[in-house]
Amino acid sequence: MMGHGSRAGTGSGFGSMMSAVPHGYRMSRPVCTAPTSRPGKTVYVMLGDMGMTRMMRGAAPLGAHMMLRAVPSLMRAGQVGFVVANMGWRIHEMVVLPLAPGQPAGERVPGADGRVDETGSLGEASATCGAGAGDGITPGGVGWVTLDLPAGRYELVCNLPNHYADGMHQLLIVR
Repeated sequence: MMGHGSRAGTGSGFGSMMSAVPHGYRMSRPVCTAPTSRPGKTVYVMLGDMGMTRMMRGAAPLGAHMMLRAVPSLMRAGQVGFVVANMGWRIHEMVVLPLAPGQPAGERVPGADGRVDETGSLGEASATCGAGAGDGITPGGVGWVTLDLPAGRYELVCNLPNHYADGMHQLLIVR
């Protein structure tokens, strides 16, 4: 099921994403992979941070360079499996939030705690080497979740302190 020491970054879906990693991002080594058989269609999500190391602790500073990239970003309604690889050096997560009609992605306002409101969340991948919710995906870890998504517009976010403001969000359209 999980191959410790396997190369999550080079598996189906992530291999094509590796060439799109922005200059300056150093990727952590994978420690596990998601199960290969999942129901529904799959969205591969890569999480990363730039200029960070394992030695850095505490909340991410505002203005840090972070990324959340999902492929594909257009899906058919129904069961969608998200495979989320943390290729960065900090702990990350991926939360699926619906967008109201006309609401653009990337414009939520974080609160004083550096997080956006998760009201209406449809689910998350935040367990290291496991499914569903947890304490965050550690560097090199992979998490996954399968959700039944109706047609609509969604925003995929990392909702750890300051991560959203630092660029960890992306639009997902389900038709």
